[in-house]
Amino acid sequence: MLKQNAATFGPRAALLSDGSEPLSHQELWDQVTSTVTALNRLGVGRGDRVAIVLPQGPDLAVAFLAVAAGATAAPLNPAYLEKEFAFYLEDLQARALILPQGSDSPARAAANSLDVPVIELTSGALGTGRFQLSGSSRALATSGGFAEADDVALVLHTSGTTSRPKRVPLTHTNLLASIRHIRATLQLQPTDRCLNVMPLFHIHGLVACVLASLGAGGSTVCTRAFVAEEFSSGLERWKPSWYSAVPTMHQAILAHTQTLRVQPRESSLRFIRSSSAALPPPVMAGLESAFGVPVIESYGMTEAAHQMASNPLPPRGRKPGSVGLAAGPEVAILGELSETVATGRTGEVAIRGPNVIREYPNNPEANATAFRQGWFRTGDQGYLDEEGYLFITGRLKELINRGGEKIAPREIDEVLLTYPGVQQAVAFAVPHPSLGEDVAAAVVLKEGAGVSEASLREFVLDRLPAFKVPSRIIFVNDMPKGPTGKLQRIGLAERLAAALVVEYEPPASDLERRVATTICEVLGREAMGRNDNFFSIGGDSLRATQVLTRLEQALGFQIAVPTIFRCPTPALLANALDLMRAPEIDALAAELEKLLPEERARLLGNL
Repeated sequence: MLKQNAATFGPRAALLSDGSEPLSHQELWDQVTSTVTALNRLGVGRGDRVAIVLPQGPDLAVAFLAVAAGATAAPLNPAYLEKEFAFYLEDLQARALILPQGSDSPARAAANSLDVPVIELTSGALGTGRFQLSGSSRALATSGGFAEADDVALVLHTSGTTSRPKRVPLTHTNLLASIRHIRATLQLQPTDRCLNVMPLFHIHGLVACVLASLGAGGSTVCTRAFVAEEFSSGLERWKPSWYSAVPTMHQAILAHTQTLRVQPRESSLRFIRSSSAALPPPVMAGLESAFGVPVIESYGMTEAAHQMASNPLPPRGRKPGSVGLAAGPEVAILGELSETVATGRTGEVAIRGPNVIREYPNNPEANATAFRQGWFRTGDQGYLDEEGYLFITGRLKELINRGGEKIAPREIDEVLLTYPGVQQAVAFAVPHPSLGEDVAAAVVLKEGAGVSEASLREFVLDRLPAFKVPSRIIFVNDMPKGPTGKLQRIGLAERLAAALVVEYEPPASDLERRVATTICEVLGREAMGRNDNFFSIGGDSLRATQVLTRLEQALGFQIAVPTIFRCPTPALLANALDLMRAPEIDALAAELEKLLPEERARLLGNL
């Protein structure tokens, strides 16, 4: 595809980014070619799995494309902890790890512990997506050169019902099929430009925003990181014809847009796309009102190389609440015996087609569950209406879909159970206004154990990424069980609904009131109690940044982003901020002591 694009679209822009000259389709192909040669020199060839841990931006996009062209790319979330990097590197049996030159990422320590060679990427002032690779030369263990259609291009991991993530191998055939499907659904042309705000370690960003755009001969703007407040200026500068995002991002963009004096209805956008989690109908309506273009909701998953169904572009009808029509693979609703059920009846959503993987490697249990009679069973529950539109009604599996991140609850259970004093622990999904689902946990304590919710959350935060940490941990005397004695995870949110409600208690200090007021301003709430959890009442990582930015401006000192994850209530956050500003006050007092009495009095009077 990239070679053909170079011949057809040569000098036209392929990838763009702030502060650099665009990378043309010809230059992209040249960079991919030189990178494959470099990888071969460093002992990496066809079929070798290469983990990529790079910051968001054009280097990551090109590194993915180049590694996939000559080996197998495995981009990983840079926010992982060392033990998680160690798991993924070992599970991948990685031939190498690509890191920015000089990076102190915990991935380096993990690679060193497993004797995985590190390849360093140097970009410097070379421009958008132009970089060099360096490392120790090794002999090839496989053949060199470019990959073929049945070679695995991309490996991602997706959570299963157990705590062990499943490896998902996507071949070039899978990816090319998905590119064709997305191009056809969105009617992409060489003149289209995507403003990519999605992380490029996620199937959504990699396939929809990068590969589909390039597959149409168009271009993609590779943003460094998503900041809602910068979105409008990005529209103005890059003149994109579309963007795709998860609902959390759309909500942040809409909230910021609504604060602008001039609404951006005259933007260059042709349409807006949403995927990876359910888009609330009011958000869809708000985006269409603000930008004056249709919002297309799609349905995808990693095992299908992203897209499975999508609402069509006008003039065909879009149905709010539906993920649309089959958009590439065949979609069916199956009963318990894998039989096709009648229109309008609820069952399990299943798919089959050229974009769908054939199996999970070395995972016979998962394969026996997911692959039946030629169908891949998604684990989602839904129905098809008379016009073929698909509606998702729930999950048959226990996975928690937190804003597009699929989380295996057992992983959280296992961490909680290592805390002294915890006898039983069950993590489960709870509804969330912006993320769709959030994480909560029910805990049974051992007799006589004195454990607080805050101490448990702190414990989990030290062992799991923040997005996997329960926003609420509630203590119960007994855990609901089924007829066979198995702990009941599904439906736990409904059973424990009353316990999840926090009794309102007003803020108890000026700083608590400032924190509560700031959170209310960001979330559009009228009131917040001192013990209300920011994430439980509608907060997410994007809004957390907005809260901290406003508090920094008001208090005059910097606040580390993890602070709000460790201290998610006004009471806890105010206490943490008090401790942070104490050194600032001590330093000011020391300076005042050096002044003459009359000058000190004058300054104190002005404070």
